[in-house]
Amino acid sequence: MRIVVAMSGGVDSSVAAALLQREGLDVEGAYMKNWINEEGVAGDCPWQQDIEDARATAGRIGIPFRVVNLMAAYREKVVRYLLDGYRDGITPNPDVMCNREIKFGAFLEWARSNGFDAVATGHYARREPHPDGTNSLLEGADKNKDQSYFLALLRQEQIAAARFPIGNLAKSAVRAIATELGLPNAAKRDSQGICFIGQVRMQDFLRAFVPDQPGEAVDPEGRVVGRHCGLHLYTIGQKRGVGIACPIRGHAYVVVGKDATTNRLLVAVEGPDAPGLYSTTWEIASVSHTRFPLDASRDLLARPRYRAPAVSAQFEPLAEGRARIAFADPQRAIAPGQICALYEAEALIGGGIFTRPLP
Repeated sequence: MRIVVAMSGGVDSSVAAALLQREGLDVEGAYMKNWINEEGVAGDCPWQQDIEDARATAGRIGIPFRVVNLMAAYREKVVRYLLDGYRDGITPNPDVMCNREIKFGAFLEWARSNGFDAVATGHYARREPHPDGTNSLLEGADKNKDQSYFLALLRQEQIAAARFPIGNLAKSAVRAIATELGLPNAAKRDSQGICFIGQVRMQDFLRAFVPDQPGEAVDPEGRVVGRHCGLHLYTIGQKRGVGIACPIRGHAYVVVGKDATTNRLLVAVEGPDAPGLYSTTWEIASVSHTRFPLDASRDLLARPRYRAPAVSAQFEPLAEGRARIAFADPQRAIAPGQICALYEAEALIGGGIFTRPLP
């Protein structure tokens, strides 16, 4: 089996490559060149340094290395999705889309056309083969680093070709292996930026492509309480940076909605009774399954955002790839466009995109 590792220049994908090479497999490393930040986006986009770090690590491990240019696919599949979403007033997740459309989409297609059987990444997630030839996707063993949420829209054929060599390890163990092997990026900090773009604030990235359209900010009674700079610059549940003084001492306004048709930002005083801030039942669309179709009502666990706990919910399939999700307890600040990841115990069974709250 020939495996190509998507090496980002970080320690996780580097150790993933080292572990596969240690097993005696035929391994190569590749950097996916998706973005080079030549369009006036403020922020640090260290793609050149990342390539050098990945190249140096591959040399240390003793595996071939190459750079794969996927910039056209990334712009079409991820950047357009991101910008169109914010223009429409929703909150898209570029990392989830990058995994489905690029790492295990365009990059997997490139890998197969170049004679590779599988693509490995540094995700903290686990793949479990079954005797019937199918594969499950499980949470990473390190629950503090689990990244299965970002794989929620992967399909079975993508999972079959995926490898997650560090999924059974804790982050501390990954760092220890990197140090033991003398990898040049053993102490490199984890990237916190947009998927394969770098340390760029989302607001700065959006401002380079989406013109600001200031408008009114209104409270639940429809009273104008201030101005906003552009709906795309705010997220549901946001308190910091709203820039509107709350008349109630010791309290703050929180964003509870966006009305793209009137270009109005909806705000309310933070609290459990803030209209629209907490919700229980939602429609999700583009429902995807990782192993078996989600075609029957069932009780499961749902994670409404990364870092949120997976909580009890009832799943009811609807027509045209949609479903109804009813959480057992109200959830704070769910926003249209965000990803809902679905689980049974540790197994990621699928996901969908929040579209609208339901009664």
